[in-house]
Amino acid sequence: MNNRIDTQIDDVVGALADPVIVWPGPWQDTLPEWIKPAITMERLIENMKALKGEAPTGTDAEVLAYMYPRSLEAPLDSDWSQIYLYVSTKVMSRHKETEVPADIKVELLSDYQMQRLKELKDWIYEERVRLRQERRRAERAQAVAEAKVKAPEQLKLGV
Repeated sequence: MNNRIDTQIDDVVGALADPVIVWPGPWQDTLPEWIKPAITMERLIENMKALKGEAPTGTDAEVLAYMYPRSLEAPLDSDWSQIYLYVSTKVMSRHKETEVPADIKVELLSDYQMQRLKELKDWIYEERVRLRQERRRAERAQAVAEAKVKAPEQLKLGV
């Protein structure tokens, strides 16, 4: 199989099975249940965009999931508050969740804020891929170790 197809298959599997990256802290296990399927759906959409030549990146739902526990720890600065409300507005309206109240909806960001959002999406995607590769290496190492233990038995050497 060629490398491009392998990568595409890996990306689809990753969209379905990669972990959700969240801000580490006391609130990291409190994500709303609706966000996980939203993340999967948005990851699949991003994969479709990548097939058309766009650079792969994290999704709005992933940014929302990452920032959610952070937003509960301490106030965000002005730029990150705007970014958080922006992705909240987009994700919640797209996935038909609770409507964001009109007085806190954010539908536009400054160029600086868009750049920060892009950087966070890129980091989230790279972290997902890194974790996927680490998990795959660990699984291969485990399989090799298990094969070594079973080798004498499989060869009926009676060791």
